[in-house]
Amino acid sequence: MTLPTLIDVEEFFADPEFSGASISPDGTRIAYLAPAHGRTNVWVRGIDEQHEQAVCVTHDARRGIKTYYWTDDPRWLLYRQDTDGNEDWHLYRVDLEAPDEPAVDLTPLEPGSRVVGSEIMRSMPGSVLVAMNKRPMFFDVFRIDVATGETTLVREQSESLGNFAGPDGEARFYVAEAEDGTHEFYAVDEATGDKRLIACEAGPEHPVGVYPMLPTPDGKALLLGVYQDSDDLRLIRVDHETGDQTVVAAVPGHSLCDMGSVAEDFGHPPSVFISRRTGEVIAARFVGDRPRIEVLDPHFAEVYAELSKLSDGVLGWVSSDSSEQRWVVTFIHDREPGQTFFYDHGTGESRLLFRSHPNLDPADLAPMRAVRLTARDGLPLHAFLTLPVGVEPKHLPLVLLVHGGPWAHDMWGYNRKVQCLANRGYAVLQVNFRGSSGYGKRHITAAIGEFAGAMHDDLIDAADWAVEQGYADPKRIGIFGGSYGGYATLVGVTFTPDHFAAAVDYVGVSSLVNFIGSLPPWLRPLLKNSWLTYAGDPDDPAQATDMLARSPITKVDEIRTPLLVVQGANDVRVVQAESDGIVESLRARGVPVEYLVAEDEGHGFQNPENLITMFHAIERHFAEHLGGRCGEAGVR
Repeated sequence: MTLPTLIDVEEFFADPEFSGASISPDGTRIAYLAPAHGRTNVWVRGIDEQHEQAVCVTHDARRGIKTYYWTDDPRWLLYRQDTDGNEDWHLYRVDLEAPDEPAVDLTPLEPGSRVVGSEIMRSMPGSVLVAMNKRPMFFDVFRIDVATGETTLVREQSESLGNFAGPDGEARFYVAEAEDGTHEFYAVDEATGDKRLIACEAGPEHPVGVYPMLPTPDGKALLLGVYQDSDDLRLIRVDHETGDQTVVAAVPGHSLCDMGSVAEDFGHPPSVFISRRTGEVIAARFVGDRPRIEVLDPHFAEVYAELSKLSDGVLGWVSSDSSEQRWVVTFIHDREPGQTFFYDHGTGESRLLFRSHPNLDPADLAPMRAVRLTARDGLPLHAFLTLPVGVEPKHLPLVLLVHGGPWAHDMWGYNRKVQCLANRGYAVLQVNFRGSSGYGKRHITAAIGEFAGAMHDDLIDAADWAVEQGYADPKRIGIFGGSYGGYATLVGVTFTPDHFAAAVDYVGVSSLVNFIGSLPPWLRPLLKNSWLTYAGDPDDPAQATDMLARSPITKVDEIRTPLLVVQGANDVRVVQAESDGIVESLRARGVPVEYLVAEDEGHGFQNPENLITMFHAIERHFAEHLGGRCGEAGVR
């Protein structure tokens, strides 16, 4: 048995050749992302045309575009962009009748302000609703006329912990967070504006808020992702008039996926699928060994049955024309990234549009499989194990890859970091430690007060499980993570320094106190159910002392594991000081540490040259200390 051909880092981390496809409302054109000007830009082509006939309609040569939107007018297309990863998002308009003209900034905000979301208004054609904090502490709602750029204030947000919700910006519901963190949902009387409490949800079991939270198109109900009397997250309907709760989608033993809450920023598939024709929810995604799609709409059930014949993957992203006859869909698959199809429900015609990475052969990539284990205190843990192909799966070097959040979860599907490491000969283990979302109320709340405690024990228990199963060599275990995963990496090399032979900290937290203190001011009121409950409140002296005791920065003297630190200079979530502190302390002691800082990146690298530089450094680091392969000359 031998390892497959070594695949260049560039193949994994260059921008995909095609991605993010969607169909126009009139069903005549397809938009998608593809390289141009050295970055990812938006291209548009006719439904029956090829890429050679497509027109590049955006011209970003600095950061690249990842998120765009069709409007209800075939002339205009919108996209969202920040500056070098600073997350000050603006909304831009593209004129498809003049694609060579510069895009127009519809939201010329001051530095520090940003747009969150963009919603086509059904009741006012040609308009979009956005929320933006022109007032730094409040995200007010505005209507923008796409053609003229005229912006009209729809509603000012009067409280930092409350906002109105309803179709097209109507004030049909009021959503608030009580002082104790309880999520409260009110029906609003249209005539008087009076509020009436119709539902409550405990705070800590929803650390980043109740999601999904969607008013129905008729404004008669609110759709919520809540637990009710179950340990599993369900999608329910709360009636505006009566407050009665009806289960819309539930799967015993499985939770509704909430990763759609960070879909725009990190490219996760949606948690619920929305009909372009009606605005109703037509399907929902649930967490499992493979994501599970629950279909809720009879018409989409017919469509879904045909779509499921196109791939042995799981439906990821869908878009349709306004009649829901023509569809463009992309599937999730562990070894076939970005397989995208066109399907015409009227004629039954289907065809492959593109593969996002056509040079990657699925036969050379490693299957990802779900595994289950038990933490030392009996908590069930779900994980994903990827073993390199072509070698006996025994006593391998292992990389423990830790997800961020921590209120997020790893899922089955293509992961370029995983595949790159597996191609180098590493077993890769991703464990959904306590505090991860997607595995029930008990699992997520078991993390309260357990930063650098049981949350870290779960990671150690998972690595030990891999050793006990014979997969991993106990002397060649590495740890690698970003954001919270970077914190977990630093905890690993400070609290359990003898457990790891190499470590990579990517935009990781080193001081829980400094991290919370340096978050944007508008975000602080929203932390009650997340960081303040789970990690501690730095304004309380006793809690601050405990937080520092759980912070790697106070245990730097324990580090003896070879460490690589990677940071974006414009990171507004985990500021550069978090990485500087670790690196400076180690260098003051004469301890070697490699440090990469990208001046044009924020919280998570996007520019391909930076990703490629980072992963060349990672493959060298792990090759030297864990013994895997490396594509660079002179390194095994």
